[in-house]
Amino acid sequence: MRVITGLVLLLLMNNSVRSQQGYAITATIKPFTSGYVYLAYHFGNKQYIMDSAAIAPDGKAVFKGEQPLLGGIYMIVYPQKNAWVECVIDKQQRFSMVTDTLDPIRNLRFEGSDQNTLFAEYQRKSVELGTKVGQLRAALSAPNAKSDSLNAAIRSINLQMLEYRESIQSNHPEHLLSGIFRLLKDPEIPPAAQHPGGKYDSAYAYHYYVNHYWDGVSFSDERLIRTPVLQPKLDRYFNSILPQMSDSLILYADQILLPALASEEAFKFYLSSLTDKYINPQYMGQDAVFVHLFEKYYITGKADKWMNDQYRKFVFDRGYSMMANVIGKRAAELPMIDTLGKDFSLYTVQSPYTLLCFWDPTCGHCQEEVPKVDSIFQNKWKKQGLKVVGVMTDGGKENWLNFIRKHNLKDWIHIYQTDATREKILQAGQPGYRQLYDVYQTPMLYLLDKNKNIIAKKLTYLQMDELMTMRGKSIQLP
Repeated sequence: MRVITGLVLLLLMNNSVRSQQGYAITATIKPFTSGYVYLAYHFGNKQYIMDSAAIAPDGKAVFKGEQPLLGGIYMIVYPQKNAWVECVIDKQQRFSMVTDTLDPIRNLRFEGSDQNTLFAEYQRKSVELGTKVGQLRAALSAPNAKSDSLNAAIRSINLQMLEYRESIQSNHPEHLLSGIFRLLKDPEIPPAAQHPGGKYDSAYAYHYYVNHYWDGVSFSDERLIRTPVLQPKLDRYFNSILPQMSDSLILYADQILLPALASEEAFKFYLSSLTDKYINPQYMGQDAVFVHLFEKYYITGKADKWMNDQYRKFVFDRGYSMMANVIGKRAAELPMIDTLGKDFSLYTVQSPYTLLCFWDPTCGHCQEEVPKVDSIFQNKWKKQGLKVVGVMTDGGKENWLNFIRKHNLKDWIHIYQTDATREKILQAGQPGYRQLYDVYQTPMLYLLDKNKNIIAKKLTYLQMDELMTMRGKSIQLP
């Protein structure tokens, strides 16, 4: 059993009305005769408490609500919040449950809910067969263990469980359990004889696996989002199964989101999950996935019904900031002046590479990193034709000039934006450089090619050096 946290407010939850009957769930968990039990639900990979009920002296506790519950796997949580018993919430929302803490699964019984009676039977079957497998695996570690027969017995039990699951899917296709089993099932790669040319083809096997990963799963079945199995499968798909190029991730994201639009709750779950994943992506360039989500689903109003003001501001601020600086796009102009007061234009910088360094002379991290950027520039990058444009973001002009002189940042193009220019841009309703380059921290580095297209961004100076080294080697290849 797992430990559950206290009441947590979920940003995007929506209390949709499904009928006027509401719910009434009577729970008896022996030996509790006082205190409170709690009704909670799975959401993605987390659990949330949404109701509580006092335990009467006879051990009964009744959860009641005027509005029906959204479908999913729910938990009736012990008074100490240290364990729970699971149940199915779907169409039948008026039922009773009895069990005890001594053996909560084997002694679990429901009345008034055929769905939960089947769910309880499945849980007991899982415990029974799981116990047998555990005993067999323990026997494998014993001296002189008969591994062949023991492994054969384990395979037989696993097959028995698979057949049991398949029988539930066949006899109860609309049951939430059937949807969960489809989520748990991994694609079976066809034998080598069925591959192109009649022999094993790794590329064919991979594409088959990717394209059949979600077989049988309905992306509009909102009950699945309140189970403990959907989020791990979704995360594994995007983190480990799919190629990590933005074009591929965008393609497969749409294949999930478009059918999910049929259910507001399901669409909300998938879109917010993918937004969280790519709004601050793990790998450079994957922010293009978030920009795609922003342009296709947020700007078009498809998420308007369920976004609160805070979440909307967060998404739209980040979306408009990132739209202008996707890898491969031409970098935005920087209307600034240099240390001599002369107007600067990014597009007049003639070099095969340009490094933009947004920095603040009063920022402790900048004070440490900027001299290191200069050192590697002077010793390596300059020979590769790279030019550095240092952009002051804050800190004041005098501090900026003093830092430049103190650390001898020569051969840089140093620029800053005047208050007058900033005010002019603001009055014109145009985005400033902070939004255009998504400058939310300093120092921040961008690498541009000779046409001022963005090659890389938001890397450390060491990562930029690795990239420059690789590009230098690639130029020398025959």
